[in-house]
Amino acid sequence: MVDHDDLREQFITAFEDAEYPIDSPMGLIPALPDGPSTKFESGDFSMTAMELNTKLSGDFPYETVEEFVDDVMDELDEQDLI
Repeated sequence: MVDHDDLREQFITAFEDAEYPIDSPMGLIPALPDGPSTKFESGDFSMTAMELNTKLSGDFPYETVEEFVDDVMDELDEQDLI
């Protein structure tokens, strides 16, 4: 079972150092500790940043990390991935 709070915190930690506002997924890569290979895991959920990018609609731009992570969590939930 996925711990939503833990996963959300992983996303915030990974993406918070990006220079907001961000206009595309490419604006996030420099902030990631392992670039596109950065892995997010909780329960039975495991996905790299690159895999995550393929699952998201990318409703850019985002003004804050919280706004971005809210959309990520919503989209993963809507797709029954978490």
